[in-house]
Amino acid sequence: MEKIKQYQACIQQVIERHASHRPAYGEVELQTIYDTERHHYQLVHAGWHKNQRKYGCLMHFDIINGKIWIQHDGTEIGVANELVELGIPKTEIVLAYQPPYKRPYTEFAVA
Repeated sequence: MEKIKQYQACIQQVIERHASHRPAYGEVELQTIYDTERHHYQLVHAGWHKNQRKYGCLMHFDIINGKIWIQHDGTEIGVANELVELGIPKTEIVLAYQPPYKRPYTEFAVA
């Protein structure tokens, strides 16, 4: 259980770091979504720019079977690298957005 708490804290730290950056255009809000009971975590943007609706997921994490699954990473840096910098071993991070047949060729967990 201690490991899960550490993973939750690291995920939330990464999300909060990205949520602190304000979009350079439009009336767009960044929203953090944490479901700590079911282990789902997201950062989404919602708002308007030049009469067009803007909405989307910037990042989405789950904790599944004791590992961090990155479901979506809309950053240039790569949130997996940020988690590694926070002390999470690569063997505990699954790049879920990669097809299962490609995962063995990454430096990260397969599942």
